[in-house]
Order: sequence, then structure tokens, then C-alpha cells
Amino acid sequence: MTQNKPFSISVFFPCHNEQDNVKRVVEQALEVLGGISDDFEIIIVNDGSVDRTGEIAEELASENSAVSVIHHSINQGYGGALQSGFRAASKEWVFYTDGDGQFDLGELSGLVELTDEADIVTCYRIDRKDSWIRKLNAWAWCKLVNFLFNLKIRDIDCAFKLYRREIFDNIEMHSQGALIDTEILARAKRAGYSMIQRGVHHYPRTAGEPSGANLKVILRAFGELFKLRKKILSEKAE
Repeated sequence: MTQNKPFSISVFFPCHNEQDNVKRVVEQALEVLGGISDDFEIIIVNDGSVDRTGEIAEELASENSAVSVIHHSINQGYGGALQSGFRAASKEWVFYTDGDGQFDLGELSGLVELTDEADIVTCYRIDRKDSWIRKLNAWAWCKLVNFLFNLKIRDIDCAFKLYRREIFDNIEMHSQGALIDTEILARAKRAGYSMIQRGVHHYPRTAGEPSGANLKVILRAFGELFKLRKKILSEKAE
């Protein structure tokens, strides 16, 4: 990729208790973005962390003017964190990935190369580094979501996505939990935005504890799924 290619991009990281990961992730992002664009911003969404995530995030922001922090005083859930990031983004494109460091941000350049072809680049994990039960749950969830919303997405919840930012001026977002990716993709498709898929590598978590496999989170997402479908279909009919 050409150094400093004219490309405007916001990058954000939802973080909940990621004190051991956030500095490494942001520093890698700064290095990668320097080779992609001279017009970028990095947003850390500190979603009610009770460790030093917020403190470290503020230190990073004080060291680099391209970095800013959004603090949630209490945990608002994954969907709430993503909503804050998307709404705060100010550049032409917006990318997010989790603050746990399970993806190689160097692969972002490959997504940027696809922006002439689609409004959304939604990725799927190559050789997903999670437990078999988590992979089984994800497979079943993806099959159900694709069926209910007439999508053809290989990995609905892969936290490595690039969107044209204007999308978030034209769709609603309500999901506070794990349903957020489904809601955004379903609404974006119905609004006529185009999508392309790309495989990215996935790596084991080396620090911190995952929360996405929490049974309460999973059951809540399934409970909200059918309500979302009904709501989107009713909106289309109006």
C-alpha cells in the first residue's frame, strides 16, 4: 500500500477490563495507520472498566493527539460500547476491533483496498482460536441470523469490520448487547448498502478474560433476536 494514501478513517476499540492489552493494541494501531492514512483518529471506548483500562487510555491520549477516550461510568454492554464508537467517529470510514488483541491490525490495509468495491467490509476468522463450545455456538448463531435476515455472512460477530461512516447517519442502533453486529448488518442491507467479505487471522487471547461466552449474554441475545426481526420487518412495511 502506498504510504500516506489519502484515506480518512476512524478506528475504535471497545474495552472492558483490558488493562493488559489496550496499550499494545493502540500502539500497533498507530503504527499501522501511519502507513494507510494521514487523516485518522483512534477512539478508545472504556466500557465501565474496573481495572486500570481507563487510566492507561487517558495516558495514551495525552501522549498522542490522534487518540481520544470515551468513558462509560458503568458497563453498558458490547452493543452500547460499539454504539458510542460509531457515533463518535468523524472520518469517512470507521473500523473497529476489540481491545483484546486477538487480531493483527496489520490486516486492516487489506480491508482498505476493498473500499472501492463495497460500503462494508465484514470479516470472518480464519482458524478461530476459541473453545469448541464457543465455535459451535457461533456457528449455530450465524446460521440462524442468516436465515432470519436473508444474509449470507460467514462470521456475523467477527470483531474486524470496516464501514462507510455515513451508514450510521442513516440506520438506527438499539442493541446494547451481543446482538449489535446482527442489527447493524441487517439494517445496512435493508438500507441498500453493499458488503464484501474477507478472511482475517485470529489469535489466542494472551491477557484478560473474555465475556462474550457468558451464558447470560448468549441467552439475552437469542431472546432479543426475534424481537429485532419483528421490529425491522414492521419498519419496512411502514
